[in-house]
Amino acid sequence: MEYFYDREKETLPKEQLQQLQLERLQKTVKYVYDRVKTYRKKMQEAGIVPEDIKTLKDITKLPFTVKQDLRDAYPFGMLAVDKKDIVRLHASSGTTGKLTVVGYTANDLDMWAQMMARALAAIGANQDSIVHNAFGYGLFTGGLGVNYGAEKLGATIVPISSGNTKRQLLMLKDFEADVLTCTPSYAVYLAEQMKKEGMSTKDLNLKIGMFGAEPWSEELKQKIESGLNLKAYDIYGLSEIMGPGVAFNCIEQCGMHIQEDNFFVEVVDKDTLEPVADGELGELVITTLTKEGLPLVRYRTRDITYITHEKCKCGRTFARIGKIMGRTDDMLIIRGVNVFPSQIESVLMSAENGVLPYYQIVVDRVNDLDVFQIDVEVKDEILSDSTKALSLMQSLTKEMFASLLVNPKINFVAENTLPRVEGKSCRVVDRR
Repeated sequence: MEYFYDREKETLPKEQLQQLQLERLQKTVKYVYDRVKTYRKKMQEAGIVPEDIKTLKDITKLPFTVKQDLRDAYPFGMLAVDKKDIVRLHASSGTTGKLTVVGYTANDLDMWAQMMARALAAIGANQDSIVHNAFGYGLFTGGLGVNYGAEKLGATIVPISSGNTKRQLLMLKDFEADVLTCTPSYAVYLAEQMKKEGMSTKDLNLKIGMFGAEPWSEELKQKIESGLNLKAYDIYGLSEIMGPGVAFNCIEQCGMHIQEDNFFVEVVDKDTLEPVADGELGELVITTLTKEGLPLVRYRTRDITYITHEKCKCGRTFARIGKIMGRTDDMLIIRGVNVFPSQIESVLMSAENGVLPYYQIVVDRVNDLDVFQIDVEVKDEILSDSTKALSLMQSLTKEMFASLLVNPKINFVAENTLPRVEGKSCRVVDRR
């Protein structure tokens, strides 16, 4: 079976790939210097001109871009083309401040569709596939990103979006989709509701799932795979850069391949902002190399991961990033200790039978001290048996401390107590 959409480009020899990146980086830097006031000002303040970029390593001379730059330029101040050349607008779903608005030219959309086609092909989707797309459509990039990628691949797309879960299950069964795309939290919810509707995985034709838009642990992945009887794959993207498809799992699942002919990626220390070595955790920084409407240079994603440049067994030469551990702005500091929600999820999903895949982290400050509680849904049989409940709570508390180096209060709640979501999950309530 062919797991490539464009084998020649995806397996370019490293030297050719790096030369292509350098040419596109030099073009992009001059492009934004000439067309985007924000970048021209940033570079002038840093004493940099486009001609200073002679090697890929020279990218470190360039200033970073942050989300606030986009908000300050709201709505169209960072576009590099006339508004008449923008054929679609997307915007982030941020809950604070102004939206971050992203404009796409027709060429941008075609390039994005090709990248998503690559991502789908890498996990086994092809022209015979039926893709049930439960990512949200609209300003969120997930739904339309997958949609046009599937069409570019030649697959059949079911553009159902999120919500109306009973209908989703009916269509999954009747349309016999073999590919599911949605957020990991919604995949868990689908599996739960399937059981409540009296359906089993034998009623479905699902083979593979592509999940993203939120950090998720390896343990949650295993629950999704068993709950829906499919092979789960990761996909990464963000609206500011393009949308889903910036990086993707292949069938080897040894990290996510960055589409390096379209992006130059760095991983930097989140405090010093200096580059870190391969395999070392840091903040992901991305420069677009082919984008016309809203090109971004050294954009700080706030996502925590690592990078490796070793060639993958699948044959792709693109560098790979690890599963997103969390975000620097989602990281909780509890009594001086850095805590990521993904660490908590890993412990909970590894627990013995009785713990359900629904939890909420509540952080507060009492008498100037941080208090840290995790509300965890457990099966009714646990709550009704005080001995089992105490044993499970002691076990979880011990494992949490071993993983986090801080003791949270574990609070068991009954089944169906915590909110279900059909889009991105919201795991943290910080009342400080």
